[in-house]
Amino acid sequence: MTIQESKKLWIALAVGLLWFLALLWPLLGIKPEGLEFAKTFDIFLKFAVAGICIMAVYQIQQAGKLDSVGTPIRSVAEYIQTIYAKTPTWIMLGALLTAAIIFPLVTGRYAHDVASSVLVYICLGLGLNIVVGLAGLLDLGYIAFYGVGAYTYALLNVNYDMPFWLCMPIAGGFAAIAGCIIGYPTLRMRGDYLAIVTLGFGEIVRLILNNWMELTNGPNGVLGISKPSIWWFDFGDFTFETLMLKKLWMLYYVILAIAVFTILCVYRLNYSRIGRAWEAIREDETAAELMGVNTFLLKLLAYASGAVFAGFAGAYFAARMRFVGPESFTFLESAMVLAMVVLGGMGSIPGVILGVLALVALPEAFRDFELYRMFIFGGSMTLMMLIRPKGIWPAKRMGKRSEEMD
Repeated sequence: MTIQESKKLWIALAVGLLWFLALLWPLLGIKPEGLEFAKTFDIFLKFAVAGICIMAVYQIQQAGKLDSVGTPIRSVAEYIQTIYAKTPTWIMLGALLTAAIIFPLVTGRYAHDVASSVLVYICLGLGLNIVVGLAGLLDLGYIAFYGVGAYTYALLNVNYDMPFWLCMPIAGGFAAIAGCIIGYPTLRMRGDYLAIVTLGFGEIVRLILNNWMELTNGPNGVLGISKPSIWWFDFGDFTFETLMLKKLWMLYYVILAIAVFTILCVYRLNYSRIGRAWEAIREDETAAELMGVNTFLLKLLAYASGAVFAGFAGAYFAARMRFVGPESFTFLESAMVLAMVVLGGMGSIPGVILGVLALVALPEAFRDFELYRMFIFGGSMTLMMLIRPKGIWPAKRMGKRSEEMD
């Protein structure tokens, strides 16, 4: 690294630290009793020292003076990667599923709550991944399907006393119909126009939920929703009894089953002829249409398929909370789910799961840092996207291009 390049890096670090100070001081230094500088500069000094140390280590590494340390680390990383490649997939998946099943037995209520939220967002992220990651259609109103599924179960259960397991496929069906409604007028749109239309659709659904008093009870929401129940065999009386799943750890297994079902369905879709057609549309819609792909039908199918899983997650959300209101289905939720898909890796199932963990579980891990956790969270996400712009776990492209065959 030349002296000029080194100077540019140090200047960039200095500018970044000054910008960080400009953001930090209004949050920590402006208080009702007056202005305070000591706490702001104390926090800033710690971040500045950390940044300088990281920059120094980076430049030493670029100069080749850390090769003696880096070589063993790379060897260990390559060895772990070799073991990972040789391990059968079913063993790793079985171990993950076993850990997920055992999880509620070794953790407390708070962990159950966070894990349930993670699994809900996994369903939402994988559903949106069909639309955005596979078909390449930007959808900023995806949370509307989540709301449709939640209100479908809430209204059917409260008004007609229908059970959760019967309402869940109905909620998915209504969400799919909503997906077709949004998909049909957007089939000829691309880019910014598509984003505007989907954003408008999401707001339309939220306003309908907020203002249709006769059906949705408006901003007051729907109360008194029943939790899921299962048939349980009583060995004492040799009869079947209804067991209401009231405990949070019981509800965890419900959303775990829904999440596993979602993962299996999305995986099968991804590696099917329909999934290949969606990827063709994503890469070049005009070329795909010329090759005989029915882009009209498949784009409509992408919207409907993605909406189904959001409907399932919405039905579970209503059952878990026993209340639904329009404030739970805002644009911010759509943006969060989209960020999970992009951060994890569009088109990648493991990537979406890691993106959900990063955006849902990571902030909870830093909750003890109070105000500072958002700086750590935002900085981690920014650094991640700079290091891996294609996502944490990008999708593997099937086959190779002609220029890659050399």
